[in-house]
Amino acid sequence: LREISKPGFYDALAGQTQKLVAGLTGAAQAAGVPFCGDSEGGMFGFFLFPELPQNYSKVMTTDAKRFNALFHGMLDRGVYFAPALYEAGFVSAAHTDADIAQTVAAAAEIFAAL
Repeated sequence: LREISKPGFYDALAGQTQKLVAGLTGAAQAAGVPFCGDSEGGMFGFFLFPELPQNYSKVMTTDAKRFNALFHGMLDRGVYFAPALYEAGFVSAAHTDADIAQTVAAAAEIFAAL
């Protein structure tokens, strides 16, 4: 509780989360993979679409095979994303810039193979 009470805690957490989403987006774009993401505070989500879906029906049209390849590729590299294409992920205050960079680098490898 002392940590989350510190001034700027939530702004820093949101910044790390935004850095992750921006990095993933950039890695996907560099590989030509449709990808969009969004975040609020420490929570983030992403989709293998060029823009955020606006309803559940659209979410369910995502390429599940491609998502599974991304999920398992990341898992093989020690990165644990939520296993379903419509679940949220969470960044914690323990995640460092190096963690974010390693996650983005791992995703870049996977995106290149997709």
